Amino acid sequence: MLQKIDVLNFKLESGKHKSCIPLCYQTFGQPIGLAPVVVVNHALTGNSNVTGEKGWWNDLIGENKTIDTNYFTVIAFNIPGNGYDENLENLISNYHDYTIRDVARVFWEGLFLLKIEKVFSVIGGSLGGAIAWEMAALQPYEIENLIPIATDWKATDWVIANVLIQDQILTNSNNPIADARLHAMLLYRTPQSINLRFQRSKQENLNFFQIENWLLNHGIKLKNRFQLSSYKLMNHLLKTIDITYNRKDFLALANEIKSNIHIVSVDTDYFFIADENRKTHQQLKCIKENVFYHEIISIHGHDAFLIEFEQLAAILNPIFNKQKNKNYVNA
Repeated sequence: MLQKIDVLNFKLESGKHKSCIPLCYQTFGQPIGLAPVVVVNHALTGNSNVTGEKGWWNDLIGENKTIDTNYFTVIAFNIPGNGYDENLENLISNYHDYTIRDVARVFWEGLFLLKIEKVFSVIGGSLGGAIAWEMAALQPYEIENLIPIATDWKATDWVIANVLIQDQILTNSNNPIADARLHAMLLYRTPQSINLRFQRSKQENLNFFQIENWLLNHGIKLKNRFQLSSYKLMNHLLKTIDITYNRKDFLALANEIKSNIHIVSVDTDYFFIADENRKTHQQLKCIKENVFYHEIISIHGHDAFLIEFEQLAAILNPIFNKQKNKNYVNA
């Protein structure tokens, strides 16, 4: 069930003041206060519905799954302005005023209002993983396990360049959401994945290719369920990823984070490339013992974190099973 908290008198990083930011969220599993808390951050077009009917991470979250709702309290916030509550008044038009840090701060405010100060894990893929990095930088002592997946702690020039292209399409196209989605899907997959899947096949009795139909359908589906202002905001947030902005350098900042850091990359990710995460891991190893690097091997590229569930479960199981066993012993 979708619930709402009002975050009052909030000052954005831009200096703008918001009298109220509605923060919608869902909880799954055990009641708050009775079990370790897992915060799950959604990606660009995602939402708080992480498990159950139409849950986008059903393969990982639920009863007897990797993140077992028999043992954990799972909380998933909606990024303000993502439109999942279907209240048009809560959409954000002045999206340039917002940053990833604003979102992370709002999420912490939500947790504090729920009387949660420490969490067992913050986990998220892509944009959600970047929010997880920022949440750890904001509260370096309060997260036991930080698990950023297919993401980075900063926006590279490559990410910033693609954000610009997306923004140009969203601003100038006559069919902005659908057209921007066409470009985005080619960032989220790989040539090898697409070529293997479609093999130049054509639609039966029609003179166009299956790949064209697949892309166009993705555009139509997103257009039917997503608001233009939401897409513009989420795309813009990608450009603002940088936990060091107006702070210390990365190693000094990361050294303050007491979480176990589990960096999960996809070897073929063409958006948040694995090389950047390998470099981050090598840097962190020099100053921290509790940092770990994991890599999903996949032909599918960035979206592998939504596809390669068996590999991801194998990476995550030791982290969550350790806590489950502790819960069982203490029961």
